[in-house]
Amino acid sequence: MAERRVTIGWAEGLHARPASIFVKAVTSTGVPMTIAKEGGTPVNAGSMLGLLALGAEGGEAVVLSADAEGADAALDRVAKMVQEGLDELPAA
Repeated sequence: MAERRVTIGWAEGLHARPASIFVKAVTSTGVPMTIAKEGGTPVNAGSMLGLLALGAEGGEAVVLSADAEGADAALDRVAKMVQEGLDELPAA
């Protein structure tokens, strides 16, 4: 299982617009992933409802995890996007 610990770079956290950007980015990688607050229960990172229920705030640390082929590259891209608060997934 590959994991990345990142701090959320969007000031508003993973809510509304950033959550939508995040979910689209995760699903576009084709790699199933989960996201969790440190020490919390993981949720499907490709689920808008799961993500909103997570309640992750800006500046808070989260853990992204995946266990599939291409997981390391996909997690690196998504982690960079989250940490830097980008509006789109960085190029591979």
